[in-house]
Amino acid sequence: MFNTVLIANRGEIACRIIVTARKMGIRSIAVYSDADANARHVRLADAAYRVGGPSVSESYLRIEALLDAAQRSGAEAIHPGYGFLSENSDFAQSCVDGGFVFIGPSPDAVRLMGAKDEARLLMARAGVPVVPGCNVLDVDLKVTLGEARKIGYPVMIKAAAGGGGRGIRVVRDELEFQEALKSAKREAMAAFGNDRLLLEKLVRDPRHVEIQIFADQFHNLVHMFERDCSIQRRYQKVIEEAPGPTVRPELRQNVTEAALTAAREISYVGAGTVEFVVDRQDNFYFLEMNTRIQVEHRVTEMLTRQDLVEWQFRIAAGEPLPLSQDQITMDGHAIEARVYAENPARNFLPSPGVITHLRLPKDRPGLCVDTSLASGDEITPYYDPMIAKIIAWGTDRDDALHTLRRALVETRVAGVATNLKLLSATLRHKEFIGGK
Repeated sequence: MFNTVLIANRGEIACRIIVTARKMGIRSIAVYSDADANARHVRLADAAYRVGGPSVSESYLRIEALLDAAQRSGAEAIHPGYGFLSENSDFAQSCVDGGFVFIGPSPDAVRLMGAKDEARLLMARAGVPVVPGCNVLDVDLKVTLGEARKIGYPVMIKAAAGGGGRGIRVVRDELEFQEALKSAKREAMAAFGNDRLLLEKLVRDPRHVEIQIFADQFHNLVHMFERDCSIQRRYQKVIEEAPGPTVRPELRQNVTEAALTAAREISYVGAGTVEFVVDRQDNFYFLEMNTRIQVEHRVTEMLTRQDLVEWQFRIAAGEPLPLSQDQITMDGHAIEARVYAENPARNFLPSPGVITHLRLPKDRPGLCVDTSLASGDEITPYYDPMIAKIIAWGTDRDDALHTLRRALVETRVAGVATNLKLLSATLRHKEFIGGK
């Protein structure tokens, strides 16, 4: 096991990784931008290094600055967290070339799954179901319209290099197609520096079901069951739960097998999440594979009683999987709500500003709170406006819902707008309670 790890990230995920590193006796190195000089993850780490100005392009996306900090700190390994450079194959390769252990899959695996259009083709060849669609949208408009007609409206235009809901347009008829194509192309280029697009059939009334997988260097693969992440806004998740309230045993068996097939196809090593869309008839289709730890990994941790970050560390250090498939069990039900500084009444517009008062529930049996903020801290316009993740566990779904509702009532935030009322209303909505 390595002695020192640099965490190439910020906020609650950096804090989360530091907790496990400390538990395992691993020295943790933080990095920070000028906007984060006094951030909690900086205070928690054993050492911290400045990597640049306040914007992500000046700091957390600067590969050379991160590697320099790793070199100066004596780090042997680099954990990318989620977001930022976590799924950047050039960063993974640079870590390896620099002599550091990259706590994630191989650069080749990151590259293969990073392009949604290429990943679709790869999964289809492996026998993993994919949404009917077309990968080439940079040809003549008439040809593209013809492909849309073959697939059948409504369709989705998606950024091939995308993520986080950027570069997506739903097209319900041919009259909307050309403008949607131009709009998606512009957003994809602005967000990812890549305007390649793909076309998919829009699955009606879908569920978003994803499978947590792990693989080691000895070709052992396991899954940790599914998470349902269907409650979203702007194509981004806000409530996640496990097990999926509508996932029957037969679907669970089929979709977990497909996820392991996907990982096996690219000789995957490390933690990963294979995401699927599921229709009303339990037909499921590959969406993408996230080659990193997920925001919602705590849900799986509470369900399985496993520390997923510790698993990442051990696999990256060359150890075999801590458990075999038959040793991994799920107990009860877990639900996570993401508390954001945003205004749902204004299309979820971020609400930057100083948090003048913050009261979060205390961790206790059946409740976990992840945050990097406190009263007096600022939600800056530079980063994701998440305030906290609140994760509840119960003996069953009703029990978990009760615990989470109570925790949200205990939460107080002043100084910025939040989505607290929306979260509470969702958890009390009869359709959500019914698992619909």
